[in-house]
Amino acid sequence: MKLKSTLLIAACLPFAQVQAQTDPLAPVAWMAGCWAEQGRDAGSVEQWMAPAGGLMMGMARTLKGGRVVDYEFMHIRPGTDGRLVYVDQPQGRPPTEFKLARQPDPKQPEAVFENPAHGFPQRVIYRLTAPDRLAARIEGTLNGKELGVDFTLQRTACP
Repeated sequence: MKLKSTLLIAACLPFAQVQAQTDPLAPVAWMAGCWAEQGRDAGSVEQWMAPAGGLMMGMARTLKGGRVVDYEFMHIRPGTDGRLVYVDQPQGRPPTEFKLARQPDPKQPEAVFENPAHGFPQRVIYRLTAPDRLAARIEGTLNGKELGVDFTLQRTACP
């Protein structure tokens, strides 16, 4: 009996290792945590939950003078084609999907999501610049001109 259970465990270990290595959200798991935008009022934060169940959920809110002036709900999930999709709902508007443009390099964590058919922005970019620093950027064409907006975020304690 002991030999059978040992063989069963040994047979299952490679499967468990493959499952861990093939988590579709692993390439963006470094985004998890709470991030405060530098130069914003206290309470202005972007928060990403750790991946679970094939979904990574996020939210952001911006305060000015103690009042919420902007908010959005986001999530990242595998799309029907297997590529990751960033879904954004600013201020409760209908969702907009942006597909992962290329697989992130684990040595230089960056995720570029694109939707060329969308108005501004057409790209949403996240880049981990240090263990406690996240650079976010939205960019694209607006009124025929290229435009980019940068957000410098610092890891902070989650409320």
